[in-house]
Amino acid sequence: MPGQQVSPNLALDQLVALRRVRGESIVHLGFGESRLPVFAPLAQRLRLGASRNAYGPVVGDLAVRQAVSGYFTRRRMPTHPEQVIMAPGSKPLLMALQMVVPGDVVLPRPCWVTYGPQAEWAGKHVFGVPIPDDCGGVPAPDALRETVRAARKHGRDPKIVILNSPDNPTGTVAPPTLVREVCAVAEEEDLLVVSDEIYRDLVHDPDTPFLSPAEVVPDRTVVVTGLSKSLALGGWRIGTARFPMGAWGTRIREGVASYASEVWSTLAGPMQEVAAYAFDEPPEIRARLATDARLHGAVAGAVYEIMRGAGAACRRPNAGFYVYPDLSPVGESLRRKSITDAITLQARLLDEFGVAVLAGAHFGDDPHAPRFRAATSMLYGDTEEQQAAAQETDDPLRLPHIAAALDAIETSFTKLCS
Repeated sequence: MPGQQVSPNLALDQLVALRRVRGESIVHLGFGESRLPVFAPLAQRLRLGASRNAYGPVVGDLAVRQAVSGYFTRRRMPTHPEQVIMAPGSKPLLMALQMVVPGDVVLPRPCWVTYGPQAEWAGKHVFGVPIPDDCGGVPAPDALRETVRAARKHGRDPKIVILNSPDNPTGTVAPPTLVREVCAVAEEEDLLVVSDEIYRDLVHDPDTPFLSPAEVVPDRTVVVTGLSKSLALGGWRIGTARFPMGAWGTRIREGVASYASEVWSTLAGPMQEVAAYAFDEPPEIRARLATDARLHGAVAGAVYEIMRGAGAACRRPNAGFYVYPDLSPVGESLRRKSITDAITLQARLLDEFGVAVLAGAHFGDDPHAPRFRAATSMLYGDTEEQQAAAQETDDPLRLPHIAAALDAIETSFTKLCS
């Protein structure tokens, strides 16, 4: 059983909120939330669904599953409603998969902070595999093969590999060639692929190639997604999963449905009303997604340039709202300031510079490496007015509140790394 602690992502957000109540000024880069106002048509759908107080089917009503089927089909993954399950967020679905599918778990390193603890709660052993140089979210293919085979020689039984593209924490998209290579290894080694695609609709440049593992190995891929990131509905908790056709996929889906019936019963009726509308993707939803993706790209790109200017090594983000700098190139400057690992780096940035980030160690990375994740979506403003202004302007970097935050970040890292 893992340590009984609150997720470091949530714990840091709570700590920042407490310090701000005490009057501290903090630039918050520590929490993976798309901090934007609720899109008005979504709020209208929530009101329309407010009277839906019956439980309904465990897997979700047919109407919402049809909408999700259309969503996946438009993304080159033909889907039938019987392949879909709805849930209160993607997290419960990921946990259900851990409980239902036997065997140990292989994760890219670094990866989202929840994958590993969920596997441990399910009694599984976790194997971390380094990510390649050009992107995050997937393990390096040759290292994946070697890790799985070595684990089996030592009596373990890896059966699941979790991929996340676009990924958290590096904010990058795995190129199609790499996805195919990883899927080939999964097929060779008989691994179930769990593809977390919750950031898929936030690719900064719409011409960026994207390939889902479900297009390559459809009979062994479960795709998980939701509306928390793409439409800034984290607190509404709307998630969905697409299961493979065939006997194996049906068994997994039935197992997840059984687990769901004992844990969350069903996605709340009002949220199903929202989800059916959102996954149907009318023109106003598509326009909102494109607007927000441009905003995320502009601000993440600005933070990336600041980190590079301070001397960090960093993958250029091309999706979502994360940057994952590595301060190893300025390691001597850090050591003079008694910063010896990722956790002391996170603490020093918060306590001395008032900048909240999440240490790479929390993502399964080498705890001695001075790496961290910066969630740039926290810079859009503390009020709905500021956030709406960030969405509506052609140049969010010129807004006073965003410009001031970027200046504070640049000043802090210039001092830290000099």
